[in-house]
Amino acid sequence: MYLATCVYAVYDSVTRRCTFANAGHLPPVLVEPGESALMLDVPPGLPLGVGGEPFEEVEVELPEGALLALYTDGLVESRDHPLDEGLQAFVSTLSDPNQPLEDVCDHVLNTLDTHHGEDDIALLMARVQGLPTESVGDWTLPREPRSVGRAREYARAQLLSWDMEPLVDTTELLVSELVTNALRYGEGEIRLRLLLDRTLVCEVWDSGLVQPRRRRARDTDEGGRGLQLVGLLSAAWGSRRTPRGKTVWFELPLPGGETSLTDPAEALLSLF
Repeated sequence: MYLATCVYAVYDSVTRRCTFANAGHLPPVLVEPGESALMLDVPPGLPLGVGGEPFEEVEVELPEGALLALYTDGLVESRDHPLDEGLQAFVSTLSDPNQPLEDVCDHVLNTLDTHHGEDDIALLMARVQGLPTESVGDWTLPREPRSVGRAREYARAQLLSWDMEPLVDTTELLVSELVTNALRYGEGEIRLRLLLDRTLVCEVWDSGLVQPRRRRARDTDEGGRGLQLVGLLSAAWGSRRTPRGKTVWFELPLPGGETSLTDPAEALLSLF
């Protein structure tokens, strides 16, 4: 049997809340601006590979500029001292979290005993930043067929207000696919959200629990190509469970970046 430990975190840059789940790993460390570092109380579930038990989720509000640290046991554990001492030593190294992240990481690694060679060491740090309200579009749609057209209209108007006209056609097409899937396979009202940051992220929420499954349509099929199209046109896409259903999302690069958009017409033709 192969086992692995893991901490999984999902940060919502609009609500500024982060959801954690722990599979037998060491606790995340949080440093809020002007406060001392503390270990978050995220119940350690069973390691991955054991199975049989659901993971408990913990939601924490993270203020602007908060520092989050994730790490492996090789950073804090050795034969020379108990684990508790290593954890406290690690927490104490985060006394000045306002420095650039690379400097904070260097300080931690230079301060702690990281040369014992007993285990691999990994240290991941993030400083959270919320999205301003003007970078968010958020709409609730009734569960009815005309919501597909409304979703396209909302997306187009929002992108034009952001001067993102090159993204309009692709976004409209993919929004249409996801909202149609939510109507066809989901439950309850539908929520559409656009987030403008270093990329454009689109999220479609509904109350259904069934996760989308990408399949390859046959040449004679009239439908079934929606998620294939999402995969072809987006830089990334996926789905995740929420406390009240699921979210399906996709990401597009912004105009002028290193990654160029795929032409929607070419993508459509490639599916047949």
